[in-house]
Amino acid sequence: MASYYNEHTVLWLNGEFVKASEAKMDLYSQSLHYGYSVFEGIRSYKNIHGETKIFKAQEHYQRLAESARLMNMPYKWTADELIAANYEVLKRNNIQDAYIRPLVYAPANMSFARNTELLRIKTSSYQRPNPKGFNIQAKAGGHYVNSILASQEARSTGYDEALLTDMNGFIAEGPGANIFFEKSGTLFTPALGNILPGITRATVLELCKELDIAVEEGQYTPAQLKNADTAFFCGTAAEVIGWESIDETKFPKDWNESISKQIQTAYKERVTEKEIKKPKVKSKNSLASA
Repeated sequence: MASYYNEHTVLWLNGEFVKASEAKMDLYSQSLHYGYSVFEGIRSYKNIHGETKIFKAQEHYQRLAESARLMNMPYKWTADELIAANYEVLKRNNIQDAYIRPLVYAPANMSFARNTELLRIKTSSYQRPNPKGFNIQAKAGGHYVNSILASQEARSTGYDEALLTDMNGFIAEGPGANIFFEKSGTLFTPALGNILPGITRATVLELCKELDIAVEEGQYTPAQLKNADTAFFCGTAAEVIGWESIDETKFPKDWNESISKQIQTAYKERVTEKEIKKPKVKSKNSLASA
């Protein structure tokens, strides 16, 4: 198919006709950073009467509206409004046989807020994608649409953040952070395979080795997590941030007296290049009661 994009191409952007070469979007849009968008692919044809006709336009725009609804994206247009805009775009570009690409992208919604309190976590109804369907070890923008949906679900019900399980129902990770939980002085974390191999996660493992804190990698159930003493997320943005609870289960151990808190302190010392202090509490390698 020949390309018909050039410096004269006109498109419709948020209700206005503009040159494609002059169209702008916010560089802080989640669509650019995380692939958070929905789209359609529609064809128009020159019919036997010489008229321009868009094929199945209503059906395409009904599906676009439903896609936006399912992805919790702002969507205010009617199908008739968008179809009329399509015909005008085709007219202004002097094209009849065309491939039309409506794209709904997210407004700017990038923020960084440092967590100062323990988090209330909700087990998400969303799961991490099957690693056989994605290169899950890649930090790819499109993977984070799954994260956005999980976070939206958790926050809409009054929680701070979400926990996602893998395709087999084992705990996996947060929307943008890896998970550790503590039981009887030992830390446990999901093994690689169904999670992003986080750099902060690797740093926590390094710190555990330096501080003689026992740590195990494996597959753990939500029930084991709910029987833990404490838990935390770790990631570049999150750093090390503790949890207050998972769903309605509160963790029994005082965060400030936990191995997890020692890791939080050691991580802060590592990134600020301070001398790391050895923990006072000896760890016990056991998950028998979890």
